[in-house]
Amino acid sequence: MIGRAATMLRRRTSHKDEVDPSGILAALPDPVLVIDGEGLVRFLNLEAQEFFDAGAARVVGAPLSDLVPADSPVFALLEQARQTHGTVVEFGVTLENPRYGNHFVTAQAAPMGDPADLVVLTLHERSIARRIDSQLNHRGAARSVVAMAAMLAHEVKNPLSGIRGAAQLLEDSVSEEDRILTRLICDEADRIVALVDRMEVFTDGRPLERSAVNIHAVLEHVRRVAQSGFARHIRFVEKYDPSLPPVYGNRDQLIQVFLNLVKNAAEACPEQGGEIVLSTGYQHGVRLAVTGSESRVHLPLLVTVQDNGPGIPEDIRAHLFDPFVTTKLNGTGLGLALVAKIIGDHGGVIDFESVPKRTVFKLSLPVATDGESQGEGA
Repeated sequence: MIGRAATMLRRRTSHKDEVDPSGILAALPDPVLVIDGEGLVRFLNLEAQEFFDAGAARVVGAPLSDLVPADSPVFALLEQARQTHGTVVEFGVTLENPRYGNHFVTAQAAPMGDPADLVVLTLHERSIARRIDSQLNHRGAARSVVAMAAMLAHEVKNPLSGIRGAAQLLEDSVSEEDRILTRLICDEADRIVALVDRMEVFTDGRPLERSAVNIHAVLEHVRRVAQSGFARHIRFVEKYDPSLPPVYGNRDQLIQVFLNLVKNAAEACPEQGGEIVLSTGYQHGVRLAVTGSESRVHLPLLVTVQDNGPGIPEDIRAHLFDPFVTTKLNGTGLGLALVAKIIGDHGGVIDFESVPKRTVFKLSLPVATDGESQGEGA
C-alpha cells in the first residue's frame, strides 16, 4: 500500500506533469509586471507587452518611467507595497502615453519577498472601467428618477385627487353593480398615488446627515427584521470582520439599502435550502478617483450580500440599477434605483457579480475619521 502511494506521488510530481509558471503568466488576461527597488522593469507578461505596445527585449531592464508618467500614483503605490509588505490597490488610475494611448485602470501592487525589493504590479482595465462607468450610469439613472418624480408629483397626483373625488361622489348615486366600477377607480387612483409617493423619496435634496455608523449593528438590525418577516425560511450566514472601523454614513438610509438588498436576495433564494451570506471586510489601500477632479476618495470598507438563487438574467444586468427594471411580477423596479442613489450620495460604489447559485452585491463605503466618530458621540 505504501509503495503504491509513493508511486502515485511520484507520478503527480513528475517533471512532465509540472505546471510551467511562465505559461500561467502568459495566459493571464491582465498586464503583469515585476518592478525592482530602483524602478526598473524586471519582467512583464504578454498582456503587458500588448498593453504598452512594447516587447520584452525593449522593456526589461528599462525604468518603469519609460512606460508610466513619472507623476503617476503607480510609483507611490509600489513604495507603499514595499513599506507595508502587503497588497495595496488604487482605483481610477489614468495611464497615458502617445504610444499606447489613454487607459483607465485599477493598479494593484504586491511585494514578492525574494528579493525583498521586488513588487508585482497588476493592471485591471476592463473591470474597473465597467465598475466606474456603471456607477456613473447609476447616478445618471437616479437623476432621471428625480426629475420624473418631481414631474409626476405635480402633474399626476393633483388630477388623480380630482378623479378619486368624483368617483366617490358618483358612488352615492349609482347602483350597487356600478359601485364596483367606482370602487375600482378609487383603488387604482390610490395605487398610482402610492407609486408616486415612493418615487418622491428621490426628490429629497437636503444635505445628507452623516456620522460614524457601526455597519455590523445595521446588518444585525436588518437580519432580525428579515428573519421575523419575509426571510423566515432563509438561513443567514454572517462573516464579519470584528476589527472593522465605523462607516461614515446615515444609519437610517443604510438600513434601507440593506433591507432592499436582503429582501431581493430572499425573494431570489430557493424555497428549500435558501441561504444569504452577509460579510464585511477591509480593503487595504483602496482609493477611487473622483471624476473631473484630482482628489481620491478612500473606500476601504467592503460589505457584501450574497444569495444562492438562480442569478440575474443576462438581458437586464446592464440596466439593473435603472428605474422600473425588474423581474418581479408585481415589482415597481425602484428598489435598486434607490439603493444606487443612496450609495452614490454616500460617495460609495455598488457593484454585483452573478452566476447561477451565487449572486453577490458588493458595496464599498468610506470610513469615518476620528473627528467624525467624536462628532457622533457629542
